[in-house]
Amino acid sequence: MNNAFPHEPADHAPPPRTIALIGKYHSREIAESIRLLAKYLHERGMTVLIEEETASNVVSGLGLGSWASGNFSWLGAHADLAIVVGGDGTMLNAARQLARYRVPLVGVNQGRLGFMTDIARADMLTCMDDLLDGRFVPETRMLLDAEIVRGERSVVSNLALNDVVVDKGAIGRMIEFELFIDGEFIYHLRSDGLIVATSTGSTAYALSANGPILHPQVAAIALVPLCPHALTNRPILVGDRNEIEIRIVYATDSRAHFDGQVTVDLRNEDSVRIRRSEYSICLLHPPGYSYFAMLREKLHWSERPKEH
Repeated sequence: MNNAFPHEPADHAPPPRTIALIGKYHSREIAESIRLLAKYLHERGMTVLIEEETASNVVSGLGLGSWASGNFSWLGAHADLAIVVGGDGTMLNAARQLARYRVPLVGVNQGRLGFMTDIARADMLTCMDDLLDGRFVPETRMLLDAEIVRGERSVVSNLALNDVVVDKGAIGRMIEFELFIDGEFIYHLRSDGLIVATSTGSTAYALSANGPILHPQVAAIALVPLCPHALTNRPILVGDRNEIEIRIVYATDSRAHFDGQVTVDLRNEDSVRIRRSEYSICLLHPPGYSYFAMLREKLHWSERPKEH
């Protein structure tokens, strides 16, 4: 593994010239947003590219047939940045697909919470001036590199921006597993599973399991047990250079999930090995963005109780 993790980006992102548009599929509202974005960016002199699945599922009938489209590999080779229109799920998929190409990402929120898609649809076009003039602020987010080892053979590998989750699957019985960090045995646990989360993922599934919220500047990985059969097993943080291994001792229907979007069945004695990826992603935030302000808004902190 390459341990030369990327440095923090510059204070401001350089103005782009070629912009890829990626949208959640089968949504008329998002199709209209992409049409407006494509038209606006073209009028500002940008080269506009559209991800091929977005083009085939979203923009048909909206007069966007003239825009070039291609798969994520093609976008990665040609785009200066990508604008993702949708919710966090759409952003997670785009991030995993484009991480190796180091294409910065901008999120327009048309989902629900939107922890990573921080531009509201109503502000979409007004924010574009700041983006095109290079006033957006870049922020690096780490990814996890995970592989499933069966015997001596690696059977699956994948990236995750939010989390890697090992759980009991559809059957209700708990699983048994052993946890190792850098080869050292940590504990043997019976539970519903374990969440291994980045700081980005700390506000996702890990948050609902009473895990800690990690600021993106914290170089750590959270290990959050799911309903452990021992009250002393609490969430712990390890460094971003530690290697984590989960060995399945006994399970009936255990599975591994990558960002909740890719699922792989596990067998007894399988190992899930997780470490920080050599790749990272760059999120571009509009001027004035604050991580804590985002948390206050999304988690409804400091709201006064309603009077009856």
